[in-house]
Amino acid sequence: MTIEPTIEPASQTKLGERHAPLTQLILTALRERILSGELAPGERLVEGRLSEELGVSRMPVREALRALAAEGIVSIEPRRGATVMTFTDEQIQEMVEVRATLEALNAKLAARRNDPAQIAKLERILADGAKLTSVDDLTRISALNLDFHEALGNVAANSVLQEIMRSLRERTALFFSVNNRERMRQNWDEHTAILRAVVAGDAELAALLAARHVYSAAEVANPRAKNAPDSSVPKAG
Repeated sequence: MTIEPTIEPASQTKLGERHAPLTQLILTALRERILSGELAPGERLVEGRLSEELGVSRMPVREALRALAAEGIVSIEPRRGATVMTFTDEQIQEMVEVRATLEALNAKLAARRNDPAQIAKLERILADGAKLTSVDDLTRISALNLDFHEALGNVAANSVLQEIMRSLRERTALFFSVNNRERMRQNWDEHTAILRAVVAGDAELAALLAARHVYSAAEVANPRAKNAPDSSVPKAG
């Protein structure tokens, strides 16, 4: 894939202003490949190879990798270079526990606020998700999954929570992405159940289903992980 930046005449823009959009394009492309699982945890991110694949120089690739390291999804070590971030079982468990708790709060707030326009957007995303099949591109499967959670956050309308969740979702996507295809239909069934609770204004049920959704995905991604407390994740239905 070659990224062709739009270059304006030098008299109209400074070098930095022309360079920044290219770095952002590379950043977005690499983030999508990492979060979809195309670039797996632990995989080396060689600047020269990536610059050749993307049809750009090494400098914007280096800047994009540094930005991804700041986001917590890339690790950069001396003499080893950049790799897709990996986590220990303990780290995964800790992130799952935090994400489940915050997703529950997110769903609870969404059920209380229940914005019709944002609910309509969620329903459109669910409709697109229902059309996915196991042969669909993993990038699209992952993107729609993130779109659902982002849209649910918009219904919750808490910018502080949304910012925290966005970073956490990206980091957990590193180990959840491996089961996106395996759990694809289950994911969207669970999304539908969460949305139904939100639309019904049942804040407690929405919270419980959202927490269960996270723990269910974690059990597939990391079978050695501890199960969620029974009191916080009752069976749906």
